[in-house]
Amino acid sequence: MNDQAPSVPPPASGRGLGGGPAPAFKPRNTSRAKALRNTAPTPERLLWQQIRNRQLGHKFSRQMPVGPYFADFLCRELKFLIELDGDSHNQTTEYDARRDDYCRTQGYQILRFSNADVMENLEGVVTHIKTTLAKAHPRPLPQAGGEPIA
Repeated sequence: MNDQAPSVPPPASGRGLGGGPAPAFKPRNTSRAKALRNTAPTPERLLWQQIRNRQLGHKFSRQMPVGPYFADFLCRELKFLIELDGDSHNQTTEYDARRDDYCRTQGYQILRFSNADVMENLEGVVTHIKTTLAKAHPRPLPQAGGEPIA
């Protein structure tokens, strides 16, 4: 009798780790997301400098797919989106409403700012985001040094 475990696991046979069917692979449109990041307008780049690298205590990603749409900024852990609207959004209010409705049905909270808000009052925009995040996650998260955020 051989008590050693086999050195090579058996093939998955189309089953996930729990023995059930493996989840369907859903490829993300990363080339579109990359193009959107590379052509980001100035307000988007300015806000990104303020929220990237967990500066607000939460991880944000840029131009992330949410269903058939792309979020300007996405915090997955809180299901939180930040959208910046330029002049072109004045003509796409119906599209924006459909996108917001879809995202809300998926459990996302959405904060929306105009590009002008970011350009004219970046500090105020960031303060509003911080306040909203604190309400979404009331317990202070530890910073890198282990101290809670005050």
